[in-house]
Amino acid sequence: MTWMDWMNQRAKRYTVVDIKLLQWASIFVGLIVVKLVPQIMRASIWVFAALGLLCAIRPVVVFFGAERAARE
Repeated sequence: MTWMDWMNQRAKRYTVVDIKLLQWASIFVGLIVVKLVPQIMRASIWVFAALGLLCAIRPVVVFFGAERAARE
């Protein structure tokens, strides 16, 4: 079993509640970083928009993409 297989197996244990709690934890960590380094917020709104789009590409493709023919 590879490391990625092990990580996937562990991640499948998550429920919707776990995923939402992780999302909120990420938001709070981001707020801490912004509080410690306020210069981050001086960046243009378009930088944040571009980063948001880049981060959303894979989840959107996985959600709306075709099923893989053979899963091992």
